[in-house]
Amino acid sequence: MRNSILTLGISLLFLTPFNINAQEVQSIQDLFTALKSHPQTTGDAIALEKATTGKQLAFSNLFPTITAYSSFDNYSDPSSMLPVTPNGASYLVQHQEIPQPFSEQIFRAGVSISMPVFVKSIYTTANKAKHLQRSAQAKQQINLLQNEAIIVSSNANLNYLDALTKALESKKQSLLKTKEIIELKVKNGRAPGSSLLIINNRIHQVEATKNEIAINREQAISAIESLTGIRVNAPIQMLETNTIDNSIIKSLEPIQQKILADKLAYRAEKEKLLPSLILRGSYTYSSGDAYNNNLSINTDFSTIGLAISMPIFNKNQLTQIKKSKLTYNATLNEFEKLELSLKSQAIQLRNSLQLLYKSEKLYQQNIQDKEEILRISKTSYQSARISIEDYLKYEDDLVLEKSKLYKAQAEKWQTLMKLAVIYGNNIENIVK
Repeated sequence: MRNSILTLGISLLFLTPFNINAQEVQSIQDLFTALKSHPQTTGDAIALEKATTGKQLAFSNLFPTITAYSSFDNYSDPSSMLPVTPNGASYLVQHQEIPQPFSEQIFRAGVSISMPVFVKSIYTTANKAKHLQRSAQAKQQINLLQNEAIIVSSNANLNYLDALTKALESKKQSLLKTKEIIELKVKNGRAPGSSLLIINNRIHQVEATKNEIAINREQAISAIESLTGIRVNAPIQMLETNTIDNSIIKSLEPIQQKILADKLAYRAEKEKLLPSLILRGSYTYSSGDAYNNNLSINTDFSTIGLAISMPIFNKNQLTQIKKSKLTYNATLNEFEKLELSLKSQAIQLRNSLQLLYKSEKLYQQNIQDKEEILRISKTSYQSARISIEDYLKYEDDLVLEKSKLYKAQAEKWQTLMKLAVIYGNNIENIVK
C-alpha cells in the first residue's frame, strides 16, 4: 500500500465514468447510502478482510500443529518396528517363540505434534499483522471519505452549472425582450439594422454557452453515477451542518500504521537469527509379521521432547534483514513527504475557505448592484442615451458576477470536502 495515492485522491474531486438509469434522490444521504453498497466500497471491505485474515494467519503460528500419518513399507531385509534395547534384543534371541519386532512388511500409523515454545519472530510478526489490519481499516475509512467528497463536490459542481444555466436563460429572456424593442426601432428607422444583428449574435452566444455547460453537466452527473450507481436528474440541495475538526490529520493514519508494521517486520527478520525452542512429540503404532517365526505382532511407542535451534550462518536471512530495513526506511520517508504535503495543503485550504466565505457575501451584494445597474441601462438604451454595445456590456456583467458567485459556492464545498478528507472528519455529519 502506498499512501501517496491519498494526495492525488484529495486533489482529484471530479471523475468521468459510465451511465445507469435515472433515479430520484431525496437527499445527499441517499447517495452516501448507495455508495456504501457499491463495488468501489465493497472492494475496500475485501481488502480489510484480507488484512484481518493475515492477522489471524500470523497468530495461528502460535498454535500446535497436529498431524496424523500412516504408511505401509516393504523392505528387502527385516526392519525394526520400534527401538529395541541391547538387553531386550538378547532376550528375544534366546526365546524364538516370541515374535521379534522386525518385519519385511510393516504398517505404521500415528500422530505427531509440533508447537513453538519460544520463537521470538512469531510474536513480532503477529504484532506486525495487527498494525497492517489497522492500516487497512484506516485506509478503508479514508477511501470512503474520498468518495463521499467526490459525490459532494460533483453535486456542488452540478448545482453551479445549473445555476449558471438559469442565469444565462434569464439573460436570454432579457435579450429577447430587448430584441422586440430593437425590431420596432429598426422598423421605424430609429436604429440601424446592425443593432438587430448584434442582439441576435448575443442570443446565439448564450445558446452556445448553455450547450457547453450541458456537456460539463453530464460529466458531473457521471461522476456521481460511477460511485453510487444512481443517475441524478438535478442537483441535490446541501446544507453545511458542522465545522471541520482540524486537530489531527487522520488521513496519515494508514501510513502511520504501515510504518509500525514495517518496523516490526524488520525486527522479526533480525529475530530469526535468535535461538528457537520447539516442543515435538509423536505416537506410532506398528504392525507386521515377525521375521523369526512369522507370527503377527503389534507394537507402539511415543516420543516427546524439546528442540532448540539457532542459525550459525544464513546469508539469505542477512539479505532479508537488509531488505526489510530498506522497506521500513522507504515507508518512513514516504510518510514524511506526505505529512509535509498535507500540512501545507491544509493551511492553504483553510485560508482559501475563509476567503471563499467572504467572496460569497461580496458577490451576492455585487449581483444586487449589477441588477439595478442593468435595469437603469435598459431604460437608458430605450431612451437612446447609451449604445447597444454599452447596454449589452451590463447584461454580460450581471451573468459574469452570478457565475463568480456560483463558482465560489462550488469551490467552497470542494475546499470543505478536501479538508474533511485530510482531517478524517465524518462527512455525513458535515453535509445534510
